[in-house]
Amino acid sequence: MSTRAQIAIQIGPDAWAHVYCHYDGYPSHMLPALARWTPEDILAAKEIRQVRADALDCFDPPRAPQILPHPTCQLCHLYLWQDGGWVDATDRAKGPKSNIIALN
Repeated sequence: MSTRAQIAIQIGPDAWAHVYCHYDGYPSHMLPALARWTPEDILAAKEIRQVRADALDCFDPPRAPQILPHPTCQLCHLYLWQDGGWVDATDRAKGPKSNIIALN
């Protein structure tokens, strides 16, 4: 069974691209694996099977990221780029709607 995750990257004042990641989305894997990658790398990938430190295993052809007005946890885990690094935002996404308010 896969641990699905989303990587939310702010692309405008009220626009967040949510890149899908299918495998190994749990924090003990994702945070070290994401460390090498920039938001631009993740956006270019569009849709990811697995994030690894040595490569982004991407779907071919990929689906475009979902664009939402704020970071939203729709899967098991949510990661954001904040203060120059990746953070696990899943805990902040808990609640009735599982939404996060933009971190501006």
